[in-house]
Amino acid sequence: MADPSSYRPKPGQIPDSPGVYKFRDQHGRVIYVGKAKSLRQRLSSYFQDLANLHQRTRTMVTTAASVEWTVVTTEVEALQLEYSWIKEFDPRFNVKYRDDKSYPSLAVTMNEEFPRVQVMRGPKRKGVRYFGPYAHAWAIRETVDLLLRVFPVRTCSAGVFKRSAQIGRPCLLGYIGKCSAPCVGRVSAEEHRELAEEFCDFMAGRTGTYLRRLEQQMRDAAAAMEYEKAARLRDDIEALKRAMEKNAVVLADATDADLIAVAEDELEAAVQIFHVRDGRVRGQRGWVTDRVEEVGTAELVEHALQQLYGEERGEGVPKEVLVPALPDPCEPVQQWLTERRGSQVSLRIPQRGDKKDLMATVQRNAQQALVLHKTRRASDLTTRSRALEEIAEALDLDSAPLRIECFDISHLQGDDVVASMVVFEDGLARKSEYRRFQIKSFAGQDDVRSMHEVVSRRFRRYLLEKQKTGEWVDGDGHGEGEGGGPGSGGEVAGGPIDPDTGRPRRFAYPPQLVVVDGGQPQVAAAQRALQELGVEDVAVCGLAKRLEEVWLPGEDDPVILPRTSEGLYLLQRVRDEAHRFAIAYQRNKRSKSMRAGALDSVPGLGESRRQALLKHFGSLKRLRAATVEQICEVPGVGRRTAEAVLAALAGAAPAGPAVNTATGEIIEEEGTAGPVTVPTERGNSS
Repeated sequence: MADPSSYRPKPGQIPDSPGVYKFRDQHGRVIYVGKAKSLRQRLSSYFQDLANLHQRTRTMVTTAASVEWTVVTTEVEALQLEYSWIKEFDPRFNVKYRDDKSYPSLAVTMNEEFPRVQVMRGPKRKGVRYFGPYAHAWAIRETVDLLLRVFPVRTCSAGVFKRSAQIGRPCLLGYIGKCSAPCVGRVSAEEHRELAEEFCDFMAGRTGTYLRRLEQQMRDAAAAMEYEKAARLRDDIEALKRAMEKNAVVLADATDADLIAVAEDELEAAVQIFHVRDGRVRGQRGWVTDRVEEVGTAELVEHALQQLYGEERGEGVPKEVLVPALPDPCEPVQQWLTERRGSQVSLRIPQRGDKKDLMATVQRNAQQALVLHKTRRASDLTTRSRALEEIAEALDLDSAPLRIECFDISHLQGDDVVASMVVFEDGLARKSEYRRFQIKSFAGQDDVRSMHEVVSRRFRRYLLEKQKTGEWVDGDGHGEGEGGGPGSGGEVAGGPIDPDTGRPRRFAYPPQLVVVDGGQPQVAAAQRALQELGVEDVAVCGLAKRLEEVWLPGEDDPVILPRTSEGLYLLQRVRDEAHRFAIAYQRNKRSKSMRAGALDSVPGLGESRRQALLKHFGSLKRLRAATVEQICEVPGVGRRTAEAVLAALAGAAPAGPAVNTATGEIIEEEGTAGPVTVPTERGNSS
């Protein structure tokens, strides 16, 4: 590990001008490429106190052994040079998007004497016009099959074309009218190229003019009583319209635009792009990247623009590019796009209307792509095994933690404090083992004390069920595990499996590793809870959100797992699942408390009889004014229950009249015992 001060440039040596810089390691390999409006200011920021640098930046500067730079005249030149160097050197610390799959495109080989329409994947070739990419190759083939009726362009391979020319007989498509058969001279090379250009124009979105021309030709043929020609033109028009219908109109103003959305977490980011031409979605693609460097959404967007348009020219860059966040600064990127297109390009964030709605759709696709990518990685057995081995090695465990339990605390401004416990076995979520807790020993917000209580309750149940004689019993509960588990069944021997139900008993299995959502304080609280109960064979660690640091009990410094570590990825998934489960439970409790009324406190009065009372009297106001005898008239309500209802309503303060602010009319209350104050939502999860 190098000391950055050993290769720091001398004061005044770095120019105060735009440029691009490279960090190299001790072997001379380029590990990072960046650009700057002022090289002096940017490079100086890397050589400050290491404690002030982001963890990823700190790793980069300590891995590097030298830095060099190239001065350019404008920020646009810096953007272009940065892209070229990233492509050339493939630096390990730069954001590099990778396709989550190979997307096919519809290609027309205009660089050949007889252009061919085909499905292509991989890098783009010079002289070939591309449309798409498409999600599936069959979608391209369906579209081409419809269009060949009107534009009978060659689709055969070079071998088939050469063979047909030798024998003087076209292939099947030539006989059925879906190829103009240039191989046997039915059309000249110039006529066939004109067909290919018309095909490209139609695919590029210039459909209206061509359809109107065909409709006029159809009318002229009908007027001239050439009914067979008119019928053929009619069928051609219908085929073109069916091909157009495969791409629904999403923007009514025939817009040509690309929409880019980003979904991200601490370690990875997913980008989705929708290609809209003539108001229709003509293609879609997505990328996933590891977040190697310390970048935000704006920087991720800028890297996506570089990769998306770095090899494009002309119409490959649309007139409008819609993004979730603008690069800072935006002007050089917009000018770079304009130069690549050859005309003005608008780079902006959609604010309203159809474009904003479509951007929301692209954003949902990006989020789903990120979740799918994580699920695919998590479902791989080899990956899971490697993740568990990496965790065992990093935490110095005797064996891989086949069962991991994670705890998280959630509350709303100190109210409705709850906790969650999620279980992962062999690297996969075991949702039947999830448990939820209410914090009972104190009121208010104290995440450390809450963590101590929850871990104590979980392992106290484990110790109650495990007896020194080897018998396993089910404890009395004490309110733990409010949901998602088999009920108590008394004292039954025979191990952690209930012989009556065949299901695992509650809290019967101990984990090999306890993960808490938080840093040193939460880890210390969990470890103290285990020590107080005498549990010594369970490891504890904490995962802090800010830098994804792994904290161990009694250690002053965290364990930093490599960014590419599958072990870190698994710990992050466990932590995020615990957070989600805790937030869901906390919100559920809050919504129930906000819906609660005075009748909810009446013992023995269930939901059905509460509804029957409200339906009979029409409102709580009328129910409050009723007598015991009148309440007893409701089916299923006895005198004792009626007296309890009146006592509960008398103890609840009557609500003030509700007023319609538009009309001034007083609205009689319906179905609630008083006004409900909804606090400002600010979920807090340790």
